[in-house]
Amino acid sequence: MTRKNRQLRLGDALSATVPGMIRGWRTAWGVVVVGAVVWGVRPFVADGLVWAWTLAAVAATLMLTGALTRVSISADQADARRLGLGPVGLQFRMPELRLAGAAALCAVFMAMIVSVVALVLLAVFGMAGLDASAIQAREWAAVGPAWKLILLAVLTVGVLFAVAALIVRLSLFAAATVGRGHMVSLNSMALTRDVFWPLFAGLILVAVPKFLLIGLWSTGVLTGAVGWVVWAVVLNLVQGPLALAYLGAVYRQVESHTPQGGARD
Repeated sequence: MTRKNRQLRLGDALSATVPGMIRGWRTAWGVVVVGAVVWGVRPFVADGLVWAWTLAAVAATLMLTGALTRVSISADQADARRLGLGPVGLQFRMPELRLAGAAALCAVFMAMIVSVVALVLLAVFGMAGLDASAIQAREWAAVGPAWKLILLAVLTVGVLFAVAALIVRLSLFAAATVGRGHMVSLNSMALTRDVFWPLFAGLILVAVPKFLLIGLWSTGVLTGAVGWVVWAVVLNLVQGPLALAYLGAVYRQVESHTPQGGARD
């Protein structure tokens, strides 16, 4: 059987992203608010209750992801309800448990990759013969030959991009898990095989709110408890719904080119 080449019309996916985010707000506003509140109260939680907060934060994140993913991959609210969407997005059912399992598998896989990559980089830098004392003193001119520094910099950027590329390749695991009705983790990379570059470009564009937060944090504007609360609110109310709306729009395009055709178990 000949494999169909998946296609991603990035313009169509991006044009559906903001309306999809607004639809997510309207349909699942309850879980969005819950997510922002649960994550926002972390600076005010007593040390002895951190474990309870952690459980609540994980549950809120799974509910938020499950609700907004149902909305983003559905044609309308009725379709989202058939996928198990609860009132105002508050539900914790089998799809949320499947999302937890798929996320755990993806996390273990990425942890293994990052560990190997880190060891390789450490070995390469160790064999490069750089002057450790000059590095500690930040005297870059005395660290080593310029050609060696450039080569190491290019290698580091290449390795970091490879790790980022794997994350992009796995980015549809939540949409596939909810859409197909069973746990989809590493095999979600098959969905992004032919659409990596437009998918990557779109993810960069929809990550603008997060980039703004990082910029404010790096300049010292967002610090302490207030900074944490701002992060929690923006990530749950803006960045999360925006990214999931985009990934849902992408999934609706690429899933139609798979043998499964979006079938659910």
